[in-house]
Amino acid sequence: MLNEDESEVIINLASNEYFKGIDKNSINAKIINIAFKELKNDVYKIIGIYAKRARGLMVNYMIKNRLTEPESLKDFNVEGYQFRQAMSDDLTWVFTRD
Repeated sequence: MLNEDESEVIINLASNEYFKGIDKNSINAKIINIAFKELKNDVYKIIGIYAKRARGLMVNYMIKNRLTEPESLKDFNVEGYQFRQAMSDDLTWVFTRD
């Protein structure tokens, strides 16, 4: 994907376990990590099985909607997930569902 300024961006939908094996210094692009969190006992937590499914849903969303800009992902709202600006920063975008 390209940012508005046409710089390269990688959307990281890999699990933390797999992404640890990547040499991030060898990548000449901004990496945006995506986190999916569920509300459990009044706290948002990453729950592996749900996060795995949500990553697949997001890939499907990207393909079906032919997304070309990272910012478009913030509109992802499948199966109750919503982008949470207050929980996110430039390099990690958080999506939650209650």
